Amino acid sequence: MFDLHMHSLLSDGELLPAELARRYEEKGYKAIAITDHVDLSNLKSVTAAIVEFCHHWPVGRIRVIPGLELTHLPLEQFPEAVSFARKNGIRWVVAHGETLVEPVLPGTLRAAIEAGVDLVSHPGLIRAEEAELAARKGVSLELSARKGHCLTNGLVAQMAVKYGAKMCINSDAHAPGDILRRDELMSVGLGAGLTQAQLTDIQRDMESLVQKIL
Repeated sequence: MFDLHMHSLLSDGELLPAELARRYEEKGYKAIAITDHVDLSNLKSVTAAIVEFCHHWPVGRIRVIPGLELTHLPLEQFPEAVSFARKNGIRWVVAHGETLVEPVLPGTLRAAIEAGVDLVSHPGLIRAEEAELAARKGVSLELSARKGHCLTNGLVAQMAVKYGAKMCINSDAHAPGDILRRDELMSVGLGAGLTQAQLTDIQRDMESLVQKIL
């Protein structure tokens, strides 16, 4: 079981990275990505902190992937931010998508996908051309368990299936109560209209992603 979108005290989460990792470990997860919110004001400091944490995380425990979430970024800054992250040890780059519950800049999905992020979180009212571009570029689309962000999961799932884009199901956890059991996380996919077979494929795809990252 995998979760590739969550937040620690390095941004707006409630837990230290170590406590976050331990709580997921206790629930049976094999790997997680800690993806704290960044823009150019804190990109360097958060990158250094999470890469250092992951470097010292013990072998043989839950695998922790150093990630970040590019959040409310001006569109022209995506290429620079993605490039900096990858050159400095970040293995999983998430873009904060055009969720219905925040005033995300229109065009963020296309700018992020074109810049080469790994995942667009809570993509919102994703359009056909954006889903097709994500599929072509190998960028995953998220089905979110988070309140508000989950409102468009059904559309995201429909567009991903239609255009062949990969999907991830993530908690977007900020607090201990956001950390879900496997059945709770999978119910997010069921609620989006996916079949059990499709959920199995998503888990298999996420496992392949994790193996490639690690």
